[in-house]
Amino acid sequence: MHCLAAGLRLPTNALDYTILVLYFAVVLGVGFAARASVKTSLDFFLSGRSLPAWVTGLAFVAANLGALEILGMAANGAQYGVYTVHWYWVGAIPAMVFLGLVMMPFYYGSKVRSVPEFLLHRYGPASHVLSSVIFSIASVLIAGVNLYAMAIVVEALLGWPQWVAIVVAGLFVLVYITLGGLSSAIYNEVLQFFVILAALIPLTVVGLRRVGGFGGLKDSLVASHGDNFVSAWGGTGIGSANPLGANWLTIVLGLGFCLSFGYWTTNFAEVQRALSARNLSAAQRTPLIAAFPKMFIPLIVVVPGLIALVLDPKIGSTTSGLQYNDAIPLLMSELLPNGVLGLAVTGLLAAFMAGMAANVSAFNTVFTNDIWRAYLSRGRPDGYYLLTGRVVTAVGVLAGMGTAFIASSFSNIMNYLQTLFSFFNVPLFCVFIIGMFWRRATAPAGFWGLLLGTVSAMINYFWFYRAGVISIPSDQGANFVSAIVAFVVGGVVMTAVTPFTRPKPAESLAGLVYGTTAPGVAEPPAPGDEAWYRRPAVLGWSALVLAALCYIPFSL
Repeated sequence: MHCLAAGLRLPTNALDYTILVLYFAVVLGVGFAARASVKTSLDFFLSGRSLPAWVTGLAFVAANLGALEILGMAANGAQYGVYTVHWYWVGAIPAMVFLGLVMMPFYYGSKVRSVPEFLLHRYGPASHVLSSVIFSIASVLIAGVNLYAMAIVVEALLGWPQWVAIVVAGLFVLVYITLGGLSSAIYNEVLQFFVILAALIPLTVVGLRRVGGFGGLKDSLVASHGDNFVSAWGGTGIGSANPLGANWLTIVLGLGFCLSFGYWTTNFAEVQRALSARNLSAAQRTPLIAAFPKMFIPLIVVVPGLIALVLDPKIGSTTSGLQYNDAIPLLMSELLPNGVLGLAVTGLLAAFMAGMAANVSAFNTVFTNDIWRAYLSRGRPDGYYLLTGRVVTAVGVLAGMGTAFIASSFSNIMNYLQTLFSFFNVPLFCVFIIGMFWRRATAPAGFWGLLLGTVSAMINYFWFYRAGVISIPSDQGANFVSAIVAFVVGGVVMTAVTPFTRPKPAESLAGLVYGTTAPGVAEPPAPGDEAWYRRPAVLGWSALVLAALCYIPFSL
């Protein structure tokens, strides 16, 4: 397994370790406190659907702001430049708004406990089993990436052996999720969100001072990498060459539509946070509240990657000894004093645990409810499934430890992560969105669209791209193309299969297809929900406008 450079070892002292120990104590305290509220399987898997919107909203963004996001997007910044902001303003905000305004009424209104369960109601058991298995595998793989990312950082910065970092951090996640279930994960994610900000903001501010502010940063990068490297859209014309290896069409369709909507609207690790909200209004506002802090995250994640490139222009090259993944640790080792250093290390550990916990809690819910309860062990008392969920949590953590080694072959872990999303999330989104808007779509069409969409993305990546059959300039460009292929193939297969198969009865589609309403779904607005800041439509349109404005200074 790849290690960070030994020269990144931090001069940590007792103060830094004290901050770290205090944080771990608080995390376990939250787990023990949440244990009292876990009495049923619904409490364990969905917090009894009782949490307020501001809590689920912050947990929603924190679940994504894991070690992968911090290390991976900083790596993207160092490798691809300002093009990385597309992952936020076109690759996140529109999809989060769509989830809140359009899809949450279907998820929450149907009272499903997971995304695969929605496919059970819409398409039937075959699509349900396939999507459950695919999501379970993806969750374990992504959890493994979190473990790998944290292990290499802790080994390089603190000198802990990788196996120690994996075991210690994995056990803490295991303990607090096993104790308090999703509530423990969510309340810790809210805490972790603020700890992560407290770690990254000083890193960015000190780094900018070192390179002469935004002006000095831009001048240095233009001198070394050209004008397009510091422009969001420069050089993205079709046929033009740029560091990202993608043009505006593949950015908009591959990232902005297929990958983005595939991730944010069907990835249960995110949707689960919204499903735990206390009512439909709070569930809709969950991703919309999260969209506002999300659009400013590039300032504390992407910008540090650019700063690292200025401080070490050879980072990521064969002559450097540092990979792009090393951008954040490099800044920590060079810029931060003791005390702040301990806070920064704590922030990275918090980020790791947020990402790990999100995927483990989603995995235990889907495996227990959509595989074990639905097909392998039906009709047992609720306490049995609560115990099963806790056992599956341990299995998920241990499996994540095993899959951590797969990520070691990627110098930029965000490339690996986006590859997984193009394989698993995009075909699921295709089947979901077509079934939601097309009543005629049938169960066989959903199954074959999901299966062949997934297979086609893998064929495009491993056979056409990796084997050199087609030429794509970068891994990320290949991921964008794989996402488009997965969506198109899935859609074409569904369109071709549907006319030759029998649709479900119209009455069974109530609340599952756009324009229909399930009986008893409508709910009166809660007291105070008439205020403008509680209206999902106002929040959604505000987020879209603000995201569009964010592009202006990065496109001039």
